[in-house]
Amino acid sequence: MRLLLNVIWLIFGGFWLALGYAVAGVVLCLLIITIPFGVASFRMANFAFWPFGRRLIDRRDAGAPSLLGNVIWVVLAGWWLALAHIVTGIAQCLTIIGIPLGLANFKLVPVSLFPLGKEIVDADDPLAFVAR
Repeated sequence: MRLLLNVIWLIFGGFWLALGYAVAGVVLCLLIITIPFGVASFRMANFAFWPFGRRLIDRRDAGAPSLLGNVIWVVLAGWWLALAHIVTGIAQCLTIIGIPLGLANFKLVPVSLFPLGKEIVDADDPLAFVAR
């Protein structure tokens, strides 16, 4: 079922969302000081490309630098990536088959705004929810 959902996701918006994250990553890697944001953007592109079967968890070792970085991220790239998820989610929810995809898009809005301090793990990994 995950494979089917991921393929449908990829066809109906996932490719373009991942491309948006990749473009943001390239732009953010142009300056040395914003390279960590570019790396986070590439991680999110990977997750936006194939999201079903994977989860985002909070890293316990993320502290004040992640909070400060997330504030900067919102200004640089987060707001328009979140807007892309909202618009795509609304469009996908207009069809019955697209409702699960639209809901997945709405779940990606918070992480598109605040990606630092998160880790992508396999949903079936039994150690994924152990404090890291």
